[in-house]
Amino acid sequence: MTFQDIFKSSFLENVSSISVLDMILTIVLSFGTGLFIFLVYKKTYRGVMYSAGFGTALIALTMITATVILAVTSNVVLSLGMVGALSIVRFRTAIKDPLDLVFLFWSIGAGIILAAGMIPLAILGSVCIGIILLVFVNQTSGTHPYMVILSCVSHEAEVKANEFLRENVTRSITKSKSAVKGAIELNVEVRLKEDNTDFINILSQIPGVNSAVIVSYNGEYMG
Repeated sequence: MTFQDIFKSSFLENVSSISVLDMILTIVLSFGTGLFIFLVYKKTYRGVMYSAGFGTALIALTMITATVILAVTSNVVLSLGMVGALSIVRFRTAIKDPLDLVFLFWSIGAGIILAAGMIPLAILGSVCIGIILLVFVNQTSGTHPYMVILSCVSHEAEVKANEFLRENVTRSITKSKSAVKGAIELNVEVRLKEDNTDFINILSQIPGVNSAVIVSYNGEYMG
């Protein structure tokens, strides 16, 4: 055994397995792609409270995925070990909006494609996906749905309130109804004729109507 054999290390040999240019190019491109995904997510967000942390995570996820895949493609043995290491990872954060899952998968997919060297596919694919999301997610229907929550004291008051709603909205559908002694509560989905909610003031003044509340509604949450 010579003096050089003592300090010989397979770990140090792996340092030169990936060129510095490839590293820099992968990091820069993954950051740019992740930033583009983040901007599209910010423009298409439809939830109640925007989370800046999730948007930042999309950038980091793209860069991390690209870095890991670049390392895996340079070493077959490392790829087998990486599969075993990642198989024990469990993510327990609940994804409430399906679009959030789309953006997560988009970030991971873009990172994998970039690290595989398919740069034109990653860039062109991300641009096309971003345009499609911007067009379809931001597309709104002509009339926005609302939920009217009514509290009535009797059946007669309920009938009068429903008749008044049908006269002042273009569409009225009862979603739920609960009744106890001396109180009836209705949840009614309505479509307004105009962007004007003043009819709620008159509705609350109908004899037998205790309260009338209108809230924005998108089919998944009220806010």
